[in-house]
Amino acid sequence: MDSISIWQIVKQTSTFGVFILLVLVTMSLVSWAIIGHKWRLFRAVQHANAAFRAQFTRSRRLADSLGQAKSYALSPMAVMYAAGYEEMTRLRELKNEGGALQDKLDHLDNDDFEIVEMTMQKTATEELSKLERRNVFLATTGSSTPFMGLLGTVVGIMDAFWSIGERGSASLAVVAPGIAEALLATIVGLGAAIPAVIAYNWANNWMRQMTEQTDGFVLDFLARAKKESR
Repeated sequence: MDSISIWQIVKQTSTFGVFILLVLVTMSLVSWAIIGHKWRLFRAVQHANAAFRAQFTRSRRLADSLGQAKSYALSPMAVMYAAGYEEMTRLRELKNEGGALQDKLDHLDNDDFEIVEMTMQKTATEELSKLERRNVFLATTGSSTPFMGLLGTVVGIMDAFWSIGERGSASLAVVAPGIAEALLATIVGLGAAIPAVIAYNWANNWMRQMTEQTDGFVLDFLARAKKESR
């Protein structure tokens, strides 16, 4: 259907049908805006993570990455590193009773490292929760818009039957507007749902991969910290 015929259908659609179409189109546009935002955000986060992880791997000591971590604010790993190192520094201060700190991460035992691990895991959860925002709207769009389209379909069919009863004729000219309204609602509902479902699954898969990466980074951080504490 070309744009003219679509507008003709919309003009002949009932008020309730137009309302359903407006809601579906709005949800579709918002979904596409979220998809575009997440695509750019995920790319930036991936790049920041890769850059910080490469620098962290090259560094000889944990302290060498402290300055670089502040340059990668979008990287969950950099934020986790800063939180973990800050917690270790605080624990050392408590161990030394406010005395002069040493470069070496000494005087830390397994209980201390467990606290550091919990701090980093908590930070990872907070950072990943920020990245997961608005995913629920994609899920809502993917699950609700087909039913809203179906509601519009039912209304269109009811309108077609009402026209048959009112005019006493089942000719194509009588039923065509209602059937066209029903089919348009179905198309718009599916058009809103399909991209949202695909994007939601893609975002969830990306989040799972990011969770695995942050879990691995915690283990790498603790391994290096324990080596330096010997």
